[in-house]
This record gives sequence, structure tokens and C-alpha cells, in this order.
Amino acid sequence: MKSFLVRFVLLLVVAGSLAAAGAWWYVHRPLPLAQPEIDFTVQRGFNMRQAARAIAAAGVGVHPEALYWIARIGGKAERIVAGSYEVHEGITPWLLVLKLSSGDVSQGELLLVEGWNFRQMRAAIEAHPHLVQDLAGLSEAEILARIGATESHPEGLFFPDTYLFDKHSSALALLKRAYDAMQQRLEQAWAMRDPAVPLGSPYEALILASIIEKETGQAGERGLVASVFANRLRIGMRLQTDPTVIYGYGESFEGRLRRHHLDTDHEYNTYTRAGLPPTPIAMPGWDALRAAVQPESSEYFYFVARGDGTSQFSRNLTDHNRAVNKYQRGGRGS
Repeated sequence: MKSFLVRFVLLLVVAGSLAAAGAWWYVHRPLPLAQPEIDFTVQRGFNMRQAARAIAAAGVGVHPEALYWIARIGGKAERIVAGSYEVHEGITPWLLVLKLSSGDVSQGELLLVEGWNFRQMRAAIEAHPHLVQDLAGLSEAEILARIGATESHPEGLFFPDTYLFDKHSSALALLKRAYDAMQQRLEQAWAMRDPAVPLGSPYEALILASIIEKETGQAGERGLVASVFANRLRIGMRLQTDPTVIYGYGESFEGRLRRHHLDTDHEYNTYTRAGLPPTPIAMPGWDALRAAVQPESSEYFYFVARGDGTSQFSRNLTDHNRAVNKYQRGGRGS
């Protein structure tokens, strides 16, 4: 009887060891995947069982209940982080649990470029493969309402930057982030404005900043370009800036500005109308915003491109015409 008990105990030990070895093997073996790379999303509010089912449904070859118990025994079941995840060949159940508990989410990236107009920005968003395209079919007014914007026109309302986001995030959510970022930057810029700047509201500063953004890519010249426009606004002189005219033609603009474009009146033609155009014409960056509210002090009223990326600034029309003849060969400056 004694030898039987010894053998029985030994059998239990061996069986337990084999079970433990099997469990260790399962926890650390690479899982079969339906394809080399699989994306899945753990929705906010999911518990570990729900997450495990979502993972298996996405094509990861793991039994949901087994994954749940691995996480629970490992003390990770209550620590999973919502978000989008990406797994590759070689992932094991334990590594998968660690990924969920550490919030090792996969991220997409989108660059919104300074100087883009709303049409260009929307096209970039709608072409991004890792965004949920909930902009489709929405009018501009509907988009503004969905993100809580109070403005009636979307141009210039979004801050240009590189945005990181969980894959399969909402495109509207990204737009909301860009809108809020511009509101914060605009508020910051307006608070630091020069009291002498001839602008009546933060929105007017945004409009002017968008023009500055389109007029020069030279960081060191933004303050002087801003000074030209500020000087003109103070005396009621027309801004006469080509980018606003081009913007007014929209997609119908054929790519070369001609005299008939400048002579044809429309609400964005700053050659035929005084003051600022009704809306921004592009997304201005921080430097352009700051230049709009803190222009350099100058006596310049004109500038013309030299052809090397820089501009020649002039105090009077005579000097400006000389600069135009020199650098533009009969061309036209601002």
C-alpha cells in the first residue's frame, strides 16, 4: 500500500510537471496569424475577455479563454489599455498580454503642411489608410458642426503639424485636434500682439497670417512682409497680394496669374478691394501667426521676389518699380 501511494504521488508530480511544461510551452510559443501583420482594436471599456475575442476575430490564432486566463494568472487582466494594436509573426500569448497591458499601441502619422488650403488638407486626410473615414459625404458646414467650430468657413482653422494617432482613429477626431491646436495658438498669439497692430480680432490675425505664410518661405523675412501689410492696412492702401487672388479662383485657376485675373473683381481680390479678404487662404504656422501680431517696424510698403527665395523691400513705388524691373524683368511684385 505504501509503495502504491509513493507511485501515485510521483505520478501526480510528473503529471503536474508535464501540465506546467505544456502551459509554459503554450504561453511562449509563437501564435499562428492569418497574415504576416494583423491590426486589431481594443475598444474603450473592453475587459480582457472582450479584448481576447476581438484579437481572435482579427485573425490571431489564440483561444480567447486561454488568453484571458494567461492575463489573469499573470496579474495583467485588469491592466489592459484601449487602442489600436499591430502584431507580427513571432508574437506569443504572453508577449501579446504584455503588449495589451503596457499600451504598446500602433500609431499612424499625418503631416499637415504649412500653407496648405482646406481642400489639400482634406484630401490628405481622406487618403490616409489608417484613419476611419467619417468625413465622407460631409459638407464643410457639417464638418465644422461636428468638431464644434463656431466659424462658418473652414479655411485656416487647423494648425499645421505632425499628428500621431492610434490606427483606425476617426478622421473627424484628428480634425478636432488640429482645430483645437489652432485655437490655442491663435489665442496665444493674440495675447502677445503689438498694441499698434492694425487688426481688430484674432480672426483677422489668422487671415493676415495665412497671407504671410503664402507670400514667403523665408523665416527671416516674415516680420518684414508682415510690416508691409501692416503699413498698408494703417493707411487704407490695398494689399495687392497675388496669393489671395489665386485663392479666389479655387480649382479653376489654370496655374499662371495674368492681368485679367488681377482686374476681375471678387471677394478675395486684394487688387480691387481694400482691407483683408473675408477668410484665411491657407493654414499658417506659428511663425506666420507671430509675425502677423508682432510685425517688424519698417517704412516699407512694397516687396518683390528676387528669384532666389528672398525679397527686395522698398519704401516707395519708384524704388519698387526699379526692383521689379531688375528682378522680375517687367514682372509684378506686391
